[in-house]
Parts: sequence; C-alpha cells; structure tokens
Amino acid sequence: MQPPRPAELAAPPQWRAVELLSDLHLQPAEPATFDAFARRLRTSDADAFFLLGDIFEAWPGDDVLAEPGFEADCAALLREVARRVPVHLLHGNRDFLLGAAFARAAGVRLLDDPTVLAFGAHRWLLSHGDALCLGDTDYLAFRAQVRQPGWQAAFLARPLAERQAIARALRSESEARKRSGATYADVDTAQALAWLAAAGAGTLVHGHTHRPGDHVLDAAGHRRLVLSDWDPAAQPPRGDVLRLDAAGHATRLPVA
Repeated sequence: MQPPRPAELAAPPQWRAVELLSDLHLQPAEPATFDAFARRLRTSDADAFFLLGDIFEAWPGDDVLAEPGFEADCAALLREVARRVPVHLLHGNRDFLLGAAFARAAGVRLLDDPTVLAFGAHRWLLSHGDALCLGDTDYLAFRAQVRQPGWQAAFLARPLAERQAIARALRSESEARKRSGATYADVDTAQALAWLAAAGAGTLVHGHTHRPGDHVLDAAGHRRLVLSDWDPAAQPPRGDVLRLDAAGHATRLPVA
C-alpha cells in the first residue's frame, strides 16, 4: 500500500513544549473523563495541544452544536483553551464527521492524517493510527466508505435524531464486541516504517489501539509511540499525555 503524503506543520521557534493526547471518547455518561480533560487543558503550561482522534465517543454532525448540551460544552472548553494556545485536532474512527463548523465553534485547527510536526530539529509523524491497522480488513473497508464525501453528505442529510440513534447503535455494537473478548489488529510495522520514510520522520505518534507503549521498529531506531485511551474512573485509571519538547524528548505523563 502506497504511504500517503503527509501534511507539514512547523512549530514556531518560541514553542518549548507541546502535549499530545487521544482516545478520550468524551460522552455525557462519563463526566470524570471530561473533568480530567478540562483540568489538563486549563493547567498545563504547554505551548500547544494536539488531539489525535477519538476525542469524542461519537460525532453525529456539527449541527449538534446548535442546541445547549454536552457537545456544546466541549466546544466551549476548547474555545476557552484555544484563546490562550493553539489546539490542533485530527479525526479518529469515532469522530470523523467533525467539520469546519465545529472547528470554528471550538477555535481549533483540523489537521490531515497524517501530519508531520517539525519541532526543533525533530520531525514527529502524527496520526490517529487506524489506517495503519492493515489486519482489520472489515474496518478498513468501512473506513474507506465513510470517508467518501458523497457518503458523508448523504448521512448528514438525515435528521439529527436519526444520526444520534445510529451512533448509539454503533457504540453498543462496539461495546458488545469488546465484552466478547474479540482481538483487534495492531499497527502494521512495515507500513508504519513506510509512512515514516515518506515523511522523513523518526517517530510515529498515534492512538486508536488502546495499547500504550514505546516500540523500536528497526535497527535504525525508528520508533512508534502509542497513546493511551482515557478512563480516569477505571480501576486502575487509564489515560496519559505525551509531552514533546524542542530538544526532542518525549515524556509520558499520567492524567491527574
């Protein structure tokens, strides 16, 4: 499979550190996750935030922001933080319908997947990670379908209540699969290395798999840093933030 040509984002020279997180799966039924997210965004001294997909458990369309509710509260939080520092976001497999209206309301910049962050002398390849799970062929077929503009236009033309019902059904199906003990495909190493070569980057940072870790991919030292999903109410609590600095250090911080 031909690796995609990544977008490029050059960090301003005054940036000292940035923070990356993913897979919060924000939803009204889990207020502890929203509270932890809000606390991190408001108290961190990072110069920018990068949200690498699945920030929301589901996103039925930007018109959900037209009325007060959980989604509008999330947009308001992001808008508050974006007045202070840049907030960047790329799509996940749960919130791929986040669009321009959401970006305007939340004050965030939507990124292509993948995007290279050129920060200091280092190049970090940022992705949600789902497109690299080549073994999950059923999902990749679904992904190819729902990322088509025509499919999205037809889906968004349905009434909001219908779209929300579909999202709830998909969530229930996903939870049932997890409870069944089904295994999920991991990122394909050869494809990850191909993406890194195309990007001229040394490290891939992604989420999606819910398997946090630091993997050395080859003898040349190419790495894959995997972010955790978030659930501060779980036992033990889950969630982390990856902090990158201009010197090229990557530090994993637990969610407080």
